[in-house]
Amino acid sequence: MSVLEFKNVNGRGRKFGLKDVSFSLETGFIYAIAGENGAGKTTLMRYILSEKKLYSGNIYFEGEDIEGRHERIMNSIGFISEDNKFFNERSALQNAQLLGGFYDSFDMDLYKESLKAMGVSETVTYFKMSRGEKIKMQLAFAIAHKSSLLLMDEATAGLDPVYRIELFNMLRRLLADENVTVLMSSHNMTEIERNTDYTAIIEDGRMGGFHESI
Repeated sequence: MSVLEFKNVNGRGRKFGLKDVSFSLETGFIYAIAGENGAGKTTLMRYILSEKKLYSGNIYFEGEDIEGRHERIMNSIGFISEDNKFFNERSALQNAQLLGGFYDSFDMDLYKESLKAMGVSETVTYFKMSRGEKIKMQLAFAIAHKSSLLLMDEATAGLDPVYRIELFNMLRRLLADENVTVLMSSHNMTEIERNTDYTAIIEDGRMGGFHESI
């Protein structure tokens, strides 16, 4: 069974949207969608994350159409992005205490363990974190609510080379130990070809099929 499947997904209305996108993702791999800014990468992820259906066609998660089941399905999907919203004036621990309750199986001990393993302090406030620390905290949060699909929207943009290597190493360890799939977006084709399993290109809302990364 596919973890995530898009079937003939099109954007609605006159505004920019996807154009007849179809693909499926299997468990245990890092998939990447490459494209310039404005190509449709963030739009694709927004279609998954939005409670309101913004498209025609179907999106399936673990065999279920996400329409009508969105709240329950979001328990199993983690989102890592610069645009992901956390409380700026709260610490990593306080954010989890405030937001973890929205997930059915949030594991605070696992969250703390993940923060420690990633070298992120529980007590530092979110707005004082570096971009790399914010990405790590979001990843720890997604791990703590037992995500089986991680959506990473331009998560490596702006990170220094050491942080990037560290992030991909963490993802590889996570995939080795857990039943997890990663779908990430990036405009850096060279980086994702080197560090992911499968890559697809998106341009003006149209997306080709995934091919094995170099």
